[in-house]
Amino acid sequence: MSDRRGGAGSTGGVRGELKQRVKTGRGRTLSQKRWLERQLNDPYVARAKREGYRSRAAYKLIEIDERYKLLKAGQRVVDLGAAPGGWSQVAARTVGATGRVVGIDLLEIEPMAGVDFITLDFLDPEAPAKLTEMLGGKADLVLSDMAANATGHKKTDHLRIIGLAETAAEFAREVLGPGGAYLAKVLQGGTEHALLADLKRDFATVRHVKPAASRADSSELYVLATGYRGSPGRISTPDEV
Repeated sequence: MSDRRGGAGSTGGVRGELKQRVKTGRGRTLSQKRWLERQLNDPYVARAKREGYRSRAAYKLIEIDERYKLLKAGQRVVDLGAAPGGWSQVAARTVGATGRVVGIDLLEIEPMAGVDFITLDFLDPEAPAKLTEMLGGKADLVLSDMAANATGHKKTDHLRIIGLAETAAEFAREVLGPGGAYLAKVLQGGTEHALLADLKRDFATVRHVKPAASRADSSELYVLATGYRGSPGRISTPDEV
Protein backbone atom coordinates (compact mmCIF):
# COMPACT_ATOMS: atom_id res chain seq x y z
CA MET A 1 0.00 0.00 0.00
CA SER A 2 1.52 3.25 -1.13
CA ASP A 3 0.34 5.16 1.95
CA ARG A 4 2.25 2.98 4.44
CA ARG A 5 5.14 5.39 4.85
CA GLY A 6 7.64 4.80 7.62
CA GLY A 7 6.66 1.14 8.26
CA ALA A 8 4.54 -0.38 11.01
CA GLY A 9 4.87 1.46 14.27
CA SER A 10 6.74 4.39 12.73
CA THR A 11 5.77 7.73 14.20
CA GLY A 12 7.40 9.94 11.63
CA GLY A 13 9.54 11.86 14.10
CA VAL A 14 6.73 12.76 16.49
CA ARG A 15 8.32 11.15 19.55
CA GLY A 16 10.85 13.91 19.96
CA GLU A 17 8.27 16.64 20.47
CA LEU A 18 7.48 18.11 23.87
CA LYS A 19 4.52 16.56 25.63
CA GLN A 20 1.42 18.75 25.59
CA ARG A 21 -0.62 19.15 28.76
CA VAL A 22 -4.26 20.17 29.01
CA LYS A 23 -5.72 22.23 31.81
CA THR A 24 -8.98 21.16 33.43
CA GLY A 25 -11.22 23.88 32.08
CA ARG A 26 -14.76 24.83 33.03
CA GLY A 27 -17.12 21.99 32.13
CA ARG A 28 -14.27 19.53 31.41
CA THR A 29 -13.95 16.53 33.72
CA LEU A 30 -10.64 14.98 34.75
CA SER A 31 -11.30 11.93 32.53
CA GLN A 32 -12.05 14.21 29.57
CA LYS A 33 -8.83 16.11 30.27
CA ARG A 34 -6.82 12.87 30.31
CA TRP A 35 -8.42 11.67 27.06
CA LEU A 36 -7.70 14.97 25.29
CA GLU A 37 -4.12 15.03 26.60
CA ARG A 38 -3.57 11.48 25.36
CA GLN A 39 -4.95 12.38 21.92
CA LEU A 40 -2.74 15.45 21.63
CA ASN A 41 0.35 13.42 22.50
CA ASP A 42 -0.47 10.28 20.53
CA PRO A 43 1.99 9.90 17.61
CA TYR A 44 -0.51 7.81 15.65
CA VAL A 45 -3.11 10.58 15.86
CA ALA A 46 -0.58 13.05 14.44
CA ARG A 47 0.49 10.60 11.76
CA ALA A 48 -3.11 9.94 10.71
CA LYS A 49 -3.63 13.66 10.19
CA ARG A 50 -0.46 13.94 8.10
CA GLU A 51 -1.21 10.92 5.92
CA GLY A 52 -4.91 11.57 5.43
CA TYR A 53 -6.46 8.69 7.40
CA ARG A 54 -9.74 9.26 9.16
CA SER A 55 -8.56 7.73 12.44
CA ARG A 56 -5.49 6.38 14.23
CA ALA A 57 -7.21 2.97 14.11
CA ALA A 58 -6.22 2.74 10.45
CA TYR A 59 -2.69 1.82 11.52
CA LYS A 60 -3.92 -1.17 13.52
CA LEU A 61 -5.33 -2.71 10.35
CA ILE A 62 -2.29 -1.66 8.31
CA GLU A 63 0.05 -3.40 10.78
CA ILE A 64 -2.08 -6.55 10.99
CA ASP A 65 -2.31 -6.69 7.19
CA GLU A 66 1.43 -6.23 6.79
CA ARG A 67 1.97 -9.30 8.96
CA TYR A 68 -0.84 -11.59 7.81
CA LYS A 69 -1.59 -10.34 4.26
CA LEU A 70 -5.37 -10.21 4.76
CA LEU A 71 -6.18 -7.62 2.12
CA LYS A 72 -5.84 -8.40 -1.58
CA ALA A 73 -6.88 -6.76 -4.83
CA GLY A 74 -10.39 -7.66 -5.94
CA GLN A 75 -11.67 -8.77 -2.51
CA ARG A 76 -15.14 -8.17 -1.10
CA VAL A 77 -14.84 -6.66 2.38
CA VAL A 78 -17.39 -5.83 5.10
CA ASP A 79 -16.46 -3.30 7.81
CA LEU A 80 -18.79 -3.57 10.83
CA GLY A 81 -19.12 -0.45 13.00
CA ALA A 82 -17.22 1.40 10.31
CA ALA A 83 -17.44 5.02 11.60
CA PRO A 84 -15.51 7.20 11.02
CA GLY A 85 -14.16 5.04 8.18
CA GLY A 86 -10.46 4.45 8.91
CA TRP A 87 -10.54 0.69 8.37
CA SER A 88 -12.75 1.00 5.27
CA GLN A 89 -10.26 3.51 3.91
CA VAL A 90 -7.33 1.09 4.34
CA ALA A 91 -9.31 -1.78 2.81
CA ALA A 92 -10.43 0.27 -0.21
CA ARG A 93 -6.89 1.35 -1.03
CA THR A 94 -5.82 -2.30 -1.30
CA VAL A 95 -8.80 -4.08 -2.90
CA GLY A 96 -8.88 -1.41 -5.58
CA ALA A 97 -11.43 -0.84 -8.33
CA THR A 98 -11.96 -4.57 -8.88
CA GLY A 99 -12.95 -5.12 -5.22
CA ARG A 100 -15.86 -3.95 -3.09
CA VAL A 101 -15.87 -2.48 0.42
CA VAL A 102 -19.11 -2.01 2.35
CA GLY A 103 -19.10 -0.24 5.70
CA ILE A 104 -22.05 -0.50 8.09
CA ASP A 105 -22.73 1.59 11.19
CA LEU A 106 -25.57 3.05 13.24
CA LEU A 107 -23.98 6.45 12.60
CA GLU A 108 -24.04 8.18 9.25
CA ILE A 109 -20.56 8.24 7.72
CA GLU A 110 -19.14 10.86 5.40
CA PRO A 111 -18.89 9.43 1.85
CA MET A 112 -15.57 8.00 0.71
CA ALA A 113 -14.28 6.98 -2.71
CA GLY A 114 -14.22 3.22 -3.14
CA VAL A 115 -16.54 2.47 -0.19
CA ASP A 116 -20.30 2.01 0.05
CA PHE A 117 -21.54 3.05 3.49
CA ILE A 118 -24.92 2.03 4.85
CA THR A 119 -26.59 3.32 8.02
CA LEU A 120 -27.98 0.12 9.52
CA ASP A 121 -27.76 -2.09 12.60
CA PHE A 122 -25.83 -5.22 11.63
CA LEU A 123 -28.13 -7.11 14.03
CA ASP A 124 -31.08 -6.35 11.74
CA PRO A 125 -32.27 -9.71 10.34
CA GLU A 126 -32.12 -8.26 6.84
CA ALA A 127 -28.54 -6.97 7.20
CA PRO A 128 -26.64 -10.09 5.97
CA ALA A 129 -28.69 -10.34 2.77
CA LYS A 130 -28.49 -6.58 2.21
CA LEU A 131 -24.70 -6.49 2.54
CA THR A 132 -24.23 -9.59 0.39
CA GLU A 133 -26.29 -7.87 -2.30
CA MET A 134 -24.22 -4.69 -2.02
CA LEU A 135 -21.00 -6.72 -2.29
CA GLY A 136 -22.24 -8.65 -5.30
CA GLY A 137 -21.56 -11.99 -3.61
CA LYS A 138 -20.15 -13.56 -0.47
CA ALA A 139 -17.50 -11.63 1.48
CA ASP A 140 -13.81 -12.53 1.59
CA LEU A 141 -13.18 -10.61 4.81
CA VAL A 142 -15.29 -9.28 7.68
CA LEU A 143 -13.71 -6.59 9.86
CA SER A 144 -14.93 -5.35 13.23
CA ASP A 145 -13.23 -2.65 15.29
CA MET A 146 -16.43 -2.16 17.29
CA ALA A 147 -16.41 -1.53 21.04
CA ALA A 148 -19.41 -1.27 23.34
CA ASN A 149 -19.83 2.02 25.22
CA ALA A 150 -17.63 1.87 28.32
CA THR A 151 -19.27 1.72 31.74
CA GLY A 152 -16.05 2.19 33.73
CA HIS A 153 -16.49 -1.26 35.30
CA LYS A 154 -13.68 -3.41 33.86
CA LYS A 155 -15.42 -6.80 34.06
CA THR A 156 -18.68 -5.46 32.62
CA ASP A 157 -16.88 -3.71 29.77
CA HIS A 158 -14.95 -6.89 29.00
CA LEU A 159 -18.11 -9.02 28.83
CA ARG A 160 -19.87 -6.46 26.63
CA ILE A 161 -17.11 -6.28 24.04
CA ILE A 162 -16.74 -10.07 23.95
CA GLY A 163 -20.50 -10.37 23.47
CA LEU A 164 -20.25 -7.90 20.59
CA ALA A 165 -17.41 -9.89 18.99
CA GLU A 166 -19.41 -13.12 19.34
CA THR A 167 -22.44 -11.54 17.68
CA ALA A 168 -20.26 -10.13 14.90
CA ALA A 169 -18.76 -13.61 14.40
CA GLU A 170 -22.26 -15.02 13.85
CA PHE A 171 -22.86 -12.29 11.28
CA ALA A 172 -19.52 -13.15 9.61
CA ARG A 173 -20.57 -16.78 9.25
CA GLU A 174 -23.66 -15.64 7.31
CA VAL A 175 -21.85 -13.41 4.82
CA LEU A 176 -18.42 -15.06 4.37
CA GLY A 177 -17.58 -17.34 1.49
CA PRO A 178 -15.35 -20.43 1.89
CA GLY A 179 -11.77 -19.48 2.73
CA GLY A 180 -12.86 -16.11 4.14
CA ALA A 181 -11.47 -14.37 7.23
CA TYR A 182 -12.79 -12.52 10.28
CA LEU A 183 -10.91 -9.90 12.33
CA ALA A 184 -12.44 -8.38 15.47
CA LYS A 185 -11.53 -6.38 18.55
CA VAL A 186 -11.68 -8.11 21.96
CA LEU A 187 -10.28 -7.42 25.42
CA GLN A 188 -7.99 -9.64 27.50
CA GLY A 189 -9.72 -11.13 30.48
CA GLY A 190 -10.18 -14.86 30.06
CA THR A 191 -13.61 -15.12 28.44
CA GLU A 192 -12.20 -14.35 25.00
CA HIS A 193 -10.86 -17.93 24.96
CA ALA A 194 -14.43 -19.22 24.64
CA LEU A 195 -14.79 -17.09 21.50
CA LEU A 196 -11.56 -18.52 20.09
CA ALA A 197 -12.71 -22.08 20.77
CA ASP A 198 -16.02 -21.37 19.02
CA LEU A 199 -14.28 -19.88 15.98
CA LYS A 200 -11.93 -22.87 15.69
CA ARG A 201 -14.92 -25.04 14.76
CA ASP A 202 -15.49 -23.05 11.56
CA PHE A 203 -12.07 -21.56 10.71
CA ALA A 204 -8.80 -23.31 9.89
CA THR A 205 -6.63 -20.93 11.95
CA VAL A 206 -7.55 -18.71 14.90
CA ARG A 207 -5.07 -16.47 16.75
CA HIS A 208 -4.71 -13.39 18.95
CA VAL A 209 -3.08 -10.29 17.44
CA LYS A 210 -1.81 -7.12 19.19
CA PRO A 211 -0.67 -4.49 16.66
CA ALA A 212 1.87 -1.87 17.73
CA ALA A 213 -0.70 0.89 17.09
CA SER A 214 -2.87 -0.55 19.87
CA ARG A 215 -1.97 1.48 22.96
CA ALA A 216 0.49 -0.34 25.24
CA ASP A 217 -1.57 0.39 28.37
CA SER A 218 -4.73 -1.04 26.80
CA SER A 219 -6.05 -4.60 27.26
CA GLU A 220 -7.25 -4.42 23.66
CA LEU A 221 -6.50 -7.41 21.44
CA TYR A 222 -7.76 -8.62 18.09
CA VAL A 223 -8.91 -12.11 17.22
CA LEU A 224 -8.06 -13.21 13.69
CA ALA A 225 -9.80 -16.23 12.18
CA THR A 226 -8.79 -17.33 8.67
CA GLY A 227 -9.76 -20.17 6.34
CA TYR A 228 -13.53 -20.20 6.83
CA ARG A 229 -14.88 -23.69 6.19
CA GLY A 230 -18.54 -22.72 5.94
CA SER A 231 -21.26 -23.58 8.43
CA PRO A 232 -22.62 -27.16 8.47
CA GLY A 233 -25.71 -27.53 6.30
CA ARG A 234 -25.15 -24.14 4.65
CA ILE A 235 -26.20 -23.97 0.99
CA SER A 236 -23.61 -22.50 -1.36
CA THR A 237 -24.60 -19.70 -3.69
CA PRO A 238 -23.97 -20.15 -7.45
CA ASP A 239 -20.83 -17.98 -7.39
CA GLU A 240 -19.23 -20.29 -4.79
CA VAL A 241 -19.72 -23.56 -6.72
